[in-house]
Amino acid sequence: MTTARVRGIYTTAVTRLLAEAGCEVVQASEPIRERFDRSFDAAPAAAAVETTRDRQGVGVSGEPDAVETVADELEALAIDAFRWAADAPRGAVFDAEVLEAGGGSGAVVDLGDGRRGFLKYDGVDGYVDDGNRYRVQVREPAPPWDDDRPLVAPTLEVQGGLCTLSRDRSGVSAALRGERAEELVGMTDLLSVEVPDGWGIRWQHAAADADLEAMGDALEDAAKRARQLEDAVADAPAEPGEPGLLAAPRRTEWCWFGRESRFALDDVRRRVETTMPGHHRTKAADRAASAAVDFAEAICGSLSDSVGDGEFPFAAVARQFGPERGDRLEIGHGKPDGRRISLGRGEVTDWAPEGKVTLERSMSGGGSYDALGAPKEEGDVAVTKFREGRWWYPTTYKAADGASKGTYVNVCTPVELFPDCVRYVDLHVDVIRQSDGTVDIVDADELEAAVDDGLVSDDLAEKATNVAEAVERALSK
Repeated sequence: MTTARVRGIYTTAVTRLLAEAGCEVVQASEPIRERFDRSFDAAPAAAAVETTRDRQGVGVSGEPDAVETVADELEALAIDAFRWAADAPRGAVFDAEVLEAGGGSGAVVDLGDGRRGFLKYDGVDGYVDDGNRYRVQVREPAPPWDDDRPLVAPTLEVQGGLCTLSRDRSGVSAALRGERAEELVGMTDLLSVEVPDGWGIRWQHAAADADLEAMGDALEDAAKRARQLEDAVADAPAEPGEPGLLAAPRRTEWCWFGRESRFALDDVRRRVETTMPGHHRTKAADRAASAAVDFAEAICGSLSDSVGDGEFPFAAVARQFGPERGDRLEIGHGKPDGRRISLGRGEVTDWAPEGKVTLERSMSGGGSYDALGAPKEEGDVAVTKFREGRWWYPTTYKAADGASKGTYVNVCTPVELFPDCVRYVDLHVDVIRQSDGTVDIVDADELEAAVDDGLVSDDLAEKATNVAEAVERALSK
């Protein structure tokens, strides 16, 4: 069965189209997993389908047979779908000669047989001058209808959805951050995969959802391709020669969609999700139009399917504007006297469509945590869980070894999760749970003082007190 990884504005329709054709879509993004309401394997993809930067079509790259299968399905969409084979496919290796250097961010290079590429200066050691020769590999192919030239780099690399092997790296690293990145690097030692000498491993974001078996399969696939690439260029002279193709183990085909093709994709997408007439036609216009279409459809879908009258459609808004997993979010801690104090920024490590966000912050050493009394130490992590509209939120402080130092629950006005900041007004009274399980309400006197100063109304103070007591009962169980 052909496996494919799909990304870009045509993803939902192409995922459904390929599934109906008997292909297996793998490494699906989180929105696609939610949209189809099923799991997708994190397996290596034989073909990758990516929307072109101008949104006019897609590029299909990968194993020749898999590319042929996928491109056949896309070409058959409608009468105005066109298809071309790339003469500089992704991953191809060329000997190249610099034609035009000295300006901009890179040089135009001759790849032989009339082909041209673009070599960035920052990827090359030393000064680049006209006539210089390099052995390069195609990183980003360019569609025939675009003025851009294929982007090439002077090192060998094997790209994959889960991991990338590169001659320009050493050891093992990860493209993501935090605890999961450390896990991926550590788990690599458990994989019984022999990587060719001189190739560094870098785990990509998609690997965060992969299990050990999928990681092993992906690394094995990448290692196999690296060996094939080495074999393909083994007979080439050590120094770059006349411009020309040395190896093209992968294939790239371009599919351009006309208006009827885009409307055909609309029909396919409509079998999965709320889809306005001209969905893909509008999204192909520009980035702003694309975002507007997604937002309008998400709002309509939310109102008709899952959101009650008057309920805020958090998922629809957050998916378009944030916050989402991986974002950096500030905690804007408001005070009843009008001040706003930043409690710092953290990374969104978890997200749920009903309006839940988990934020993790690295803490600096020195001092102690308010009311808890536990010392602040280097390596501590604060894990805060917010929910849109809730009158409180908990922060659990953890030591470097994962041991809890206690939980601090802020009572506040209903939380709002904006794209770059959590906002609320702190109502002074809080609830703490010590590491030994002891639960207490603290700072009630500060709430009383705020009432006396006219900063908090009696009704709001009563609400805050009731919330604190309810949280105390829940934590004491």
